Amino acid sequence: MFHSALSALTFSSGEFLTITESRGVSGAWSWVFAGGEQLWSPGFYRLLGLVPNAAKASYELLLTLIHPEDRHLLPSIADVRQGHVPRETIARVIRPNGTMRTLSLTMEMRFSAEGRPVAVNGTALDVSDREQLAHLRHEERRRRGALYLTEHITTFSVGLDLVREMPFEVSQVHGLPLEEICADPYLMIVPEERKAFQVLAGEQIARRSFFQSTAHERLANGELWHFRILTMPVWDPDGTYLGRCGLKYPAGASSRVPAVLREGLEQSVTGHHLRAARALLDWSMMDLAQASGLSHSTVRRLEEGSEHRGSRSRLHAVEALRRAGIRFVAMDDGTLAVAKA
Repeated sequence: MFHSALSALTFSSGEFLTITESRGVSGAWSWVFAGGEQLWSPGFYRLLGLVPNAAKASYELLLTLIHPEDRHLLPSIADVRQGHVPRETIARVIRPNGTMRTLSLTMEMRFSAEGRPVAVNGTALDVSDREQLAHLRHEERRRRGALYLTEHITTFSVGLDLVREMPFEVSQVHGLPLEEICADPYLMIVPEERKAFQVLAGEQIARRSFFQSTAHERLANGELWHFRILTMPVWDPDGTYLGRCGLKYPAGASSRVPAVLREGLEQSVTGHHLRAARALLDWSMMDLAQASGLSHSTVRRLEEGSEHRGSRSRLHAVEALRRAGIRFVAMDDGTLAVAKA
């Protein structure tokens, strides 16, 4: 009987529903008003934290499991009977065991030839991970903004179109429109230093290489601050250039390089850096291969420059050298120095 009810869900194929339900991320339900019949798929039971068919399916039961703060997002029983339902809503569910999931709930009304509501079909999709990711991104944006307001430190990214992504608080601190800063961040640099800095940065960006320099910037309150700014290219594991990531902080202050920038820095390590590091350690190529878990031929390709820049092998080699005491240090002239701790 339930499978016949599912066949009425024209907006979701039965095959797709079976696949997603088997992975515990979706479910479906229906309610026929005339006979009062309500049916839930096994996946819908599991989304709600219930054993399939152990409880009688009812819209009232669904409402009791919705988080109290989100319950107003779902229509009442009377509203559903009258055909007043939202196409989609996102609400949290508190399962009987106390765990909480976030569900995307869609509803579709069925009407008689006279326009009278006769049934409602619904689907549910577990979007907890998506919502958690959105929350984490929001918190990260808030943290970055607060850090620039208090310490004038921020990370940023540069797209292939050379447009920067920066927190809004940069605009507040410098008194310039954010869209202008993102399109031309050199506007923040004092005029007498702007052109030289822009030319130097542009050369390194065009070569897709590491860049680091300092510049003075005027804040909205009139203060003059000396900043250190570094950017580096980012590549995916297939060697595709993704853009750049960057870090900006007051010159003279210590700032820990975030993980994404550290990976970008390590992707800038080339063959001559690896050879210099091996020389400092008195290692052969075979020693580096064994320490990094790579083959001898892979190490040779890295040192010959035939391995693409985003190769994970490069990061493995750099990590092995770091464990042995090697440090790759970014210099102000844009070069990458090799040192032994």
